[in-house]
Amino acid sequence: MQPFQEQDFYSSGIGGNMLELIKSCDRGYADHGWLKSFHSFSFANYLNPQRMGFGALRVINEDRIAPGTGFGVHGHRDMEIISYVLEGELAHRDSMGNGEPGSAESGVIRPGDVQRMSAGTGVMHSEYNHAQDQTTHFLQIWIQPNRMGVKPRYAQQHFEASTKRGRLALLVSPDGADGSIDIHANARLYAGLFDGDEQASLPLQAGRQAYVHLIRGEATVNGQALKGGDALQLTDEATVQISQGQGAELLVFDLEA
Repeated sequence: MQPFQEQDFYSSGIGGNMLELIKSCDRGYADHGWLKSFHSFSFANYLNPQRMGFGALRVINEDRIAPGTGFGVHGHRDMEIISYVLEGELAHRDSMGNGEPGSAESGVIRPGDVQRMSAGTGVMHSEYNHAQDQTTHFLQIWIQPNRMGVKPRYAQQHFEASTKRGRLALLVSPDGADGSIDIHANARLYAGLFDGDEQASLPLQAGRQAYVHLIRGEATVNGQALKGGDALQLTDEATVQISQGQGAELLVFDLEA
């Protein structure tokens, strides 16, 4: 796997429909043996000029790390990096001391946990699946910051499934509202679990757009049926409306247009 630098990204206008469906099968895919990864946007060796990002959202990688393997020490800078664990455990260790014995943050994240690393002026870290019999399945998300050259920082927090059941729980925000984790970006990230008659809606203010990523299950978003791995881009829409979930777990990004 070739090393990838955040500055290799460039912006690409994504115009067109108010609702744009991106099917799971149209994502990029990489199989490195120890790592299997679906790329929602261009990343590393996967390049699609039409999929360079959406607003400040630059990366959604659905990663599966084989038992006893992981990402060795590598660096990032000027990026807000969020990890959302679905199965297994992910052990994080970084140059800020997180994950070291006796540190305030264990660095180990599990299902329901959200981790945020503001890379800022630069940070080195590793991510590892120490289990010998279980694959770690997680989402790696990168959001372009609105402040460059900040001091690197780290946070991890658990969100109970009950807070996401039938509603959109705020996980990440610019100001840490409602117990969310704060980031250096004008973006908000919500997560929800939906089944049966459960429904939710999220108003979008003028000048905002949304990106919905269905992690697994099935759901209808603004009248569009989605299946696991699908995504929906919403531009010039007043509301994100979610219904008809069947074992659905999804993320909603509220972004500047």
